[in-house]
Amino acid sequence: MPLSRRTLIGTGLAVTAPGLALAQSNVDWLGIKRLMQGPVLGACAADQAVVWTRASGPWPVCIEYDTDPTFPQPRRSAVQIASAAEDFVQQHVLEGLAPGQRHVYRVLVDGKANPDDQGHEPWSFTAPATGLSRFRLAFGSCARRARYPVQPIWRAVETAESDLFVWAGDAVYADSLEPAILAEEYRRQRDLPEIRRFMASVPQFCIWDDHDYGLNDQDRRHPGKVAALEVFRRYWPNPSAGLPDTPGAFFRWSQGGVDFFFLDVRYHRDPNEDPDVAGKTMLGERQREWLLDGLKSSRAPFKVLISGSGWNDGKAEGADSWASFTHERDAIFSEIMRHDIEGVLLLSGDTHFGELNCLPWSDRGGYDLYEFVSSPLAQDTVDLYLTGRPVLRVRQAFSAGVNFGVVDFDLTAEDPTVRFELRDEGGQAAWPAVVVRASELKPGRRSWPDKVDAVSQRRWNAVQAGDAYYGA
Repeated sequence: MPLSRRTLIGTGLAVTAPGLALAQSNVDWLGIKRLMQGPVLGACAADQAVVWTRASGPWPVCIEYDTDPTFPQPRRSAVQIASAAEDFVQQHVLEGLAPGQRHVYRVLVDGKANPDDQGHEPWSFTAPATGLSRFRLAFGSCARRARYPVQPIWRAVETAESDLFVWAGDAVYADSLEPAILAEEYRRQRDLPEIRRFMASVPQFCIWDDHDYGLNDQDRRHPGKVAALEVFRRYWPNPSAGLPDTPGAFFRWSQGGVDFFFLDVRYHRDPNEDPDVAGKTMLGERQREWLLDGLKSSRAPFKVLISGSGWNDGKAEGADSWASFTHERDAIFSEIMRHDIEGVLLLSGDTHFGELNCLPWSDRGGYDLYEFVSSPLAQDTVDLYLTGRPVLRVRQAFSAGVNFGVVDFDLTAEDPTVRFELRDEGGQAAWPAVVVRASELKPGRRSWPDKVDAVSQRRWNAVQAGDAYYGA
């Protein structure tokens, strides 16, 4: 077969200049060493912080950090080799931070800056100050990436400039028994461009609920819960998870004079449909003991209990909330009363509408337990509360759109305060904020009548008179 002119020219070049062909070869046997997801800033204390990363292969990764963005005297975390067994995920510890100061950091992959972060790094964060302080917590729940691949609310959350962010359940919607699918949902959520800088710069804390535990309304019978917990611990840089003798996602965190108790309401949970009698448990005996022991020993002016499931009685018995576990819930509240534990606050998610309620506990003159609920971040909203059992609402339920909660603590005041505000997708307040003082959170103190709005007061009065709540 006759040779073409192009073939002859190419052959001639190869013969006359064999080195030229080799020089033009660009076979890459390693790929670009980079991050696939992250960085994510995790638990951040006054003197150390944790940064989560996921590399593109088995590369050495570390974090370089300083207080000056020009990095004149940088420090580095220990170099770790990313492992396929751990899905190339790593958690890096930054030590020797300066309390109350701004820090900058960048990720080094095989000794070089992550190539995909050019123009984004350095990331920055402020280490918490020591002692009593003023700080802001933002929180939310229910972020469904498959249904909402664009989540503009994160711009508003970032603009709120919180000092930490709490994912109060359903951080992803895995809805699968497969741990690989759960891990993929975590990665898909972190790939959203609108969330990347926020997660790299604001400490992230997470507790799970049903959709990031397994399937909808799932409980202790979940056959893959051991693997689900392993994935959760791998992907969330929380300070701890469970106890040496008790598995679970629960942990305790203290900041600025506030003690936070993050509860696992899934791993040990009895079925919702079981009769609501003494012995039925959402937390399991050991976690419940851990919580009560922590509350009794705490000297913090505020003690915040964070649950993926709502604390109030709005849902019917047998539904997926504490309304189906009132014996255990009420036993916890009674112990709080019996031991004169002051400053207890309740946070939760799940409901797909925002709430600010009061659960006035009647024993020994009462205890106003305020419950702040934020849901959803990126999911359909509902108005099922319209057909639920009456709840003492301090503000009317908000279902006009997605939302997030802002909680401002001021522990520097003579009588420390906490301020609750629900914000919408544009960062605007959904209703007037509510301020509660530490002195109002104790047995025998009644404060909710001074804080309830007129509509909520009128509707609550109607219920007390035997009328319909939403008929007023």
